[in-house]
Amino acid sequence: MKDKQAAKPMKRDAPKQKKILTKIGWREWVSLPELKINAIKAKVDTGARTSALHAFSLKPFKEGNQDKISFDIHPVQNDTSEIVTCVADVIDLRWVSDSGGHREERYVIKTPIILGDHQWPIEITLTERDSMLFRMLLGRTALKRRFLINPSRSFITTKNKAFL
Repeated sequence: MKDKQAAKPMKRDAPKQKKILTKIGWREWVSLPELKINAIKAKVDTGARTSALHAFSLKPFKEGNQDKISFDIHPVQNDTSEIVTCVADVIDLRWVSDSGGHREERYVIKTPIILGDHQWPIEITLTERDSMLFRMLLGRTALKRRFLINPSRSFITTKNKAFL
């Protein structure tokens, strides 16, 4: 004889609240305040895992037990007259493959970024590549669960660098 138990109603989880993601374009103005970079044009690159910053004159050094790096950047595209010297803690040294499959060992730093109304810490690799069309690539790890990317639009969150 079969047990005749009353069927228990299925317990449903409370519906998850959907996080509303901020829309961004395929390129945006960002700020890196701890590096004293008020405005730099970044290409949103979902093909890149980690964000990258074109830097030159990389000079690693130690301060106590902390590995640090000093580097220069030209924050404005096609303008080598403005130079910003930055200093940051080194959090890692990683092998990175670029879009052409070339492997390069890069210093990794962690610093806050501001994009629109959002500020959060991201990891950035430093690369000496004059051929980069954009001074900064914003990789998918930095974007994850924060933004919805519209590849047909540019500068949705900031219309120009004066905004920053």
